[in-house]
Amino acid sequence: MSINKKIKLAALLCALGATGVSYAQEDKSVEVVHWWTSGGEAAALKILKDDVVKRGFIWKDSAIAGGGEPPPAKLRSRAASGNSPDAMQMLGFTITDYAEEGLLGNVDAVANKEGWDKVVPLPLQKFSKHKGKWVAAPVNIHRTNWIWANKAIFDELKLPVPKTFDALVAHAEKIRKAGYIPLAHGGQPWQEAIIFDSAVMSAGGPKFYKQAMVDLDPVALGSKTMEQAFAQMQKLRTMVDPNFPGRNWNVATSMVYHKKAAMQIMGDWAKGEFAKGNMKPNVDYLCFQYPGTDGTFIFIADQFAILKGSDKRTEGQAEFASAVMDKGFQEKFNMVKGSVPARTDVSMDRFDDCGKKSMSDLKQALKAGTMVGSYAQGHAMPGPVKTAVTDVVSKFFNSDKSPAEATKQLVAAVKNSK
Repeated sequence: MSINKKIKLAALLCALGATGVSYAQEDKSVEVVHWWTSGGEAAALKILKDDVVKRGFIWKDSAIAGGGEPPPAKLRSRAASGNSPDAMQMLGFTITDYAEEGLLGNVDAVANKEGWDKVVPLPLQKFSKHKGKWVAAPVNIHRTNWIWANKAIFDELKLPVPKTFDALVAHAEKIRKAGYIPLAHGGQPWQEAIIFDSAVMSAGGPKFYKQAMVDLDPVALGSKTMEQAFAQMQKLRTMVDPNFPGRNWNVATSMVYHKKAAMQIMGDWAKGEFAKGNMKPNVDYLCFQYPGTDGTFIFIADQFAILKGSDKRTEGQAEFASAVMDKGFQEKFNMVKGSVPARTDVSMDRFDDCGKKSMSDLKQALKAGTMVGSYAQGHAMPGPVKTAVTDVVSKFFNSDKSPAEATKQLVAAVKNSK
């Protein structure tokens, strides 16, 4: 660590000193940092809170508003100082980054006792474990290549589920003529990145997605296939309303269930919002894969990383991790959250139609090797590269650049960010 970083860290520690005293005095508390603040997310999180309390621990809630963003820098500084929360919600490569900095503890004892190795899919274990040790407990598996649609609009216009991107474009024209917004979208970079996940997969398939978004192969990144992905983004841009910039994702979801918009491209956390509004799949709304991505599963996994701290806190951390991985909790939580369990041994019987489809598709993708990490949510490429790619994607979505021009910028951005 450089002298300047040490000086900044020392100043920050002084500001957080009072917090540090409270940790030493409250060994039976568990501080959890997360960004689950929307209605559906908060309802799901309450299930975990209640379970932790039943186990005899005080839940200390540290919520970050905004959704889907990595933990802020001050939390990284707290972790570096040993004055860390007990557990922190993280995604993909963020967990790896923290582990490589030596900021994470581990819950190997409880993981080995409960047999996590046998039930957590290997693509998740890539991030849950570091150098063979369990440093995080996965709470769910989300999928990003979903489209959510208002069934009443589709029924009114007699629209079948689109199987090709051209069919989706044709649907959008009919929807706009009928007076509805074809695509509800929140104009934030991470939401545009979510759409790009599906566009790349649709344009090139799983092999191409891995080459471009995981392996960062410059030939794939600069290919005509990548231009086709940007061309899809360009057409999707024509489907949104003029007021999309800055809109939160759950507000866009509400446009679908209030029949203002016909569709939304979003991860399956959107289903939690529909569920909170007492809406049912195939009755009030539809869920289907983004055209051209059948047989694939673009995933993210919310995980609670275990921060390194005082030995007096390891009991609470172990109990918390056990609560996260409990089969009963995984079932109840994911039924509310909209995701599917991070364990493959949870029955799908109580899940709704969208949940059952997701769990079935997950098993097929695991067998076929087509379960791939979401670039948008930090499961395909390291953080600095992801940031550079998202900058290109978001600027393209909000400009009149050509797909060929954007593809060239993408290649340059990846090269310069490594």
